[in-house]
Amino acid sequence: MSNQARTLIVFFNLKPGTSEAEYLAWARQVDLPTVNKLQSVNSFEVFKGLNILGQQSASPWHYFEVIHITSEAEFLQEIQGKEMQQVISQFQAFTSDAHFICTQDVATL
Repeated sequence: MSNQARTLIVFFNLKPGTSEAEYLAWARQVDLPTVNKLQSVNSFEVFKGLNILGQQSASPWHYFEVIHITSEAEFLQEIQGKEMQQVISQFQAFTSDAHFICTQDVATL
């Protein structure tokens, strides 16, 4: 685990039967503002997957999150708080097969 700035890229699908409208309302009203308030987060955005570039094929993932963090260790510590644990639990109720990939800008390698 590193204390260097990282970008988390999260890709996931909604669980079958999940209301997309309910997920989007929750993401806008709860997830985005709560995560963006964390001291270890520089920015947090959520993107809807549309299609494979140049093809009519749907994206294999419904949504993507991009979380720019100042420190992996600080972020992991902050998400242990009560408010973030509630957000995580709510996220898990909406989503399936979420993958959290920790990345680093190649220009900094």
